[in-house]
Amino acid sequence: MDMTVIILIALGLSMDAFAVSVSSGLTIKNLKINNAFIIAASFGLFQAVMPLLGWLAGLSLRNLITEIDHWVAFVLLSFIGCKMIYESFRLDPSKKKLTQQIFTFC
Repeated sequence: MDMTVIILIALGLSMDAFAVSVSSGLTIKNLKINNAFIIAASFGLFQAVMPLLGWLAGLSLRNLITEIDHWVAFVLLSFIGCKMIYESFRLDPSKKKLTQQIFTFC
């Protein structure tokens, strides 16, 4: 892995953590500094450990999956995409209003 890939992965992880931390910060009513530190430490720990575990799992499965890895990725991404499309049609009427308000605001 070259430095560009590492930087792009780090950027993606930081954007993900930022979005989740902002949304969780907005939902907590009585946010105290201790809560902020606990949330930040949790994000830091998981954002560091999960890619490492994924990398180690990939190394251990490399010999077994090398020839079909593109098909595994295709099936997983297709499943996730189909699930997202399916869930978009199953929205409650109250959630559809909120979604319409967000899109008209943008």
